[in-house]
Amino acid sequence: MNRDSAENNYKGKKVTVLGLGKSGLSCIDFFADKGAELRVIDTRKQAQTLPDFVKEAHFGSIPQQWLLESDLIVISPGLALATPEVQTALQAGVEIVGDIELFCRATNKPIIAITGSNGKSTVTSLVNAMAESAGIKVGMGGNIGIPALSLLKQNCDLYVLELSSFQLETTRSLKAKAATVLNVTEDHMDRYADLQTYRQAKLAIYHHAETAVINEEDPLTQAVQQSAVKTRSFGAQGDYHLLQQDNRTFLAFQNQTILATDEMQLVGRHNYMNALAALALCDAAGVDRTAACQALRQFKGLEHRFQLVTRAGGIIWINDSKATNVGSTLAALQGLNVIGTLYLLLGGDGKGADFSELAKAVNQADIQLYCFGRDGAQLVQLSAQSQLFDTMQSAVAALRPQLKSGDMVLLSPACASLDQFANFEQRGAEFARLATGAEA
Repeated sequence: MNRDSAENNYKGKKVTVLGLGKSGLSCIDFFADKGAELRVIDTRKQAQTLPDFVKEAHFGSIPQQWLLESDLIVISPGLALATPEVQTALQAGVEIVGDIELFCRATNKPIIAITGSNGKSTVTSLVNAMAESAGIKVGMGGNIGIPALSLLKQNCDLYVLELSSFQLETTRSLKAKAATVLNVTEDHMDRYADLQTYRQAKLAIYHHAETAVINEEDPLTQAVQQSAVKTRSFGAQGDYHLLQQDNRTFLAFQNQTILATDEMQLVGRHNYMNALAALALCDAAGVDRTAACQALRQFKGLEHRFQLVTRAGGIIWINDSKATNVGSTLAALQGLNVIGTLYLLLGGDGKGADFSELAKAVNQADIQLYCFGRDGAQLVQLSAQSQLFDTMQSAVAALRPQLKSGDMVLLSPACASLDQFANFEQRGAEFARLATGAEA
């Protein structure tokens, strides 16, 4: 939709912004010059200082009458549509959208849209780097931490958005130049009735897209075909795939080599799949392939996502602290090329997850499990070659004397970090400190 559409006329409308996180605050800023009668609600009791054009603010609860009096409610992705007060407003016919819907209504520039249970931040950042390498004025945002609405001030020629299932639930005007669901594994089951409901929320990203980029290895990413949507695939048998040639592995498109993986700084098969997805998206959006490959050579990946910390004495230390669920750890283990022994650090708060799917992957002669944290006792049962420790620090101290050239130490914990750390970033930083200390 263009900026002149009827849906962009908010003058005199009663608009309620529900939730004052980053996206909510960006919504308030968005409405500053729109002439709307703006109210804001936040369920946290702590009041915030707000601009003068905000008509009223309420903190600590959700006043039902405010929602019912609204012409439009803009809801934070952190609040479920199933919230009783929100459901009552929906049933009364009040329009409810999210910040991404506002964004899509406000721009007619091309959008590359990315979602998935795992890997979406890496692919979003990689696509952004590829577009920048091609000299395109690009804005990156969404679920990656930069509110999409804040990008409108930059007047970009291309937008790259990471989108969560929560954001997609309240978006209907997205018409992506290229869109992908990278993968679908069980997550956010506290917000969804089952895996299929979660999947359908993800698949909404394909609605009205010009090109849908699907994961050929994951049937759950494959939407019902729409005649107007062009489809490209990545994976072992996909349009974009890995090709073995002259004892090297290449990123390829329909059996034509694009770039050798040993020219990239990203490592691991799951990252090669991320690179293929990014190439497919950029090709669909018309990003210059040569420039995209140059970005691929330089891209070092994101912190705490299968990040090479150090390679000392022939021993590789990998920080994958962002692997907070089983699916993410399985992705890290897939296609690993370890000459010696893999020392795998597992543990933390499993959030009630079923770890049994990990058993086959980790029950290998060359894999040693070093388990720790709240759910370490469950994880240690996955393999006879495992040991249990109270903390990650004590686990690293125990494995260090065993290390020899060709070994790998991988932190890919399959659990959240909050039992022993402030967040996954702190856990990853501590692992990096321990790894670098081992280098001395």
